[in-house]
Amino acid sequence: MLTSLDIIQATGVSRATLNNYIALGLLPRPVVGSPGTDANTRARQIGHFPDDAVRRIERIKALKKSGTPMNEIALQLQQEGYAMTIATETPVDITESSNEKPRSTSVETGALRLTIDQVPYPAYMVNYNMEIAWYNEEARSLLLGNFDKLPSDIQQRGAVDYLSRGAYGGNSENREAFVQLHQALGRERISTVLGNAALGMTGTLAGITESNKNGPLAEFPIALKDKAGETEHYRVYASYFREGILVVYAHEQAGHGGLLGLLERRDEVIRNLLKKRLPVLTDVAVMVADLQNSVRICSELPPEEYFELINQIWATMDPIFRKYYGTHGKHVGDGMVYYFFPQPDCHYILNALHCASEMRKAMRKISKEWQLRKNWLNELYLNTGLNEGQEWLGVFHIETKVEFTVLGDTINHAARLSDFARFGAIWASKNLLGKLTMDERKCVTFGVKRQDTDGRELFVNASYSRLAELVDLNSPRYEKLRDIGGMAVTEIVEIT
Repeated sequence: MLTSLDIIQATGVSRATLNNYIALGLLPRPVVGSPGTDANTRARQIGHFPDDAVRRIERIKALKKSGTPMNEIALQLQQEGYAMTIATETPVDITESSNEKPRSTSVETGALRLTIDQVPYPAYMVNYNMEIAWYNEEARSLLLGNFDKLPSDIQQRGAVDYLSRGAYGGNSENREAFVQLHQALGRERISTVLGNAALGMTGTLAGITESNKNGPLAEFPIALKDKAGETEHYRVYASYFREGILVVYAHEQAGHGGLLGLLERRDEVIRNLLKKRLPVLTDVAVMVADLQNSVRICSELPPEEYFELINQIWATMDPIFRKYYGTHGKHVGDGMVYYFFPQPDCHYILNALHCASEMRKAMRKISKEWQLRKNWLNELYLNTGLNEGQEWLGVFHIETKVEFTVLGDTINHAARLSDFARFGAIWASKNLLGKLTMDERKCVTFGVKRQDTDGRELFVNASYSRLAELVDLNSPRYEKLRDIGGMAVTEIVEIT
């Protein structure tokens, strides 16, 4: 079998053209395997094609030179005995390699149903800082510089930087087009993120025009020049999710019906993307909130009413979390864990603080409602702990469920602060508030209560204390707080 490098050297076609022939079904999808002893590539895997691939490409070039349209080229090759992997307008089930088990398919309007694993176009997912969170092999080899491995730090995964290293990145007009495309993808939310990347770039949008946007799916035409100076026209489809943007580059000569059908199945697409999301090392603020005396409240309420209460709390808090870009994390029982990641247009630490403050106000309303309903004196409190650090973010998943998970002490310490907090208090680490600027801290009223010489309790504004100085860690009641006894903490009173 021939490798992709063999074919490029023998025929003179670019890698982009080779990928387009595969997407159009003019070439069979390669068997992906080890490059072996090939010294011309550092890639861990490379595509292998049948021995007649060179002869087939030469025939395609001859037909193109004679003016034959691409759809007629496919029919001509089929008549000449060449096997077609896909029809020009019909999506089919394409596997990554001959050793892979056939994927299950479902019939949909007479065509096999395309899945995210089978997209024959370059595709990647970025977060709203335009950092790469997922990619397929077509995107890696053609667009993103054919890298061996992405860095673990998410901040070093800028999509525009990697696109500048790819097959199209050597052309200044292409680089400008990539910058303009990603500005358009994120709209006003990411304009500050790409400011540095766009420095010194002037001129036209290099083929980017106004997008066609229907709900969460946008479409952008883009023209890119390959190394030979020939212009390749793509339709870039962007599907928007809370977790980021899926970006797919489809060649204009390919049939896109199956792709659009796939992107319309949003729940299925994001579930599969999240399962493949790459673990990353990232800055994160963690919030843990627990219902105080939940065991006693559960014993006092009938089961259906207790679940009604918990569901009401979750339903009330969810819009608040969404407002401040919180990502739900894994937690046992009736508590809440949310992660706040850096955003292009707002401070993730302030997001966590504002979110905690609004949650406390919302909980007071729920408490009053249940006091009137049950005619009881119980107060309902959510005790909240906040912490910040740099940790690994990944996902745990089974077939029907995906959960974001942060590994490390940041979440464990936030949970301990939640255990320490009482009567709806919000406690945060000094490390978290230390990430704010002086002006931002002026918007936060925080401090620690201390006793004066007469035993009176006074609130000392803008101060911290080690947790060991606030409680007796030798008491069995506070035993589980011993591992954070040296942590400097403070109580968040108000956010303005």
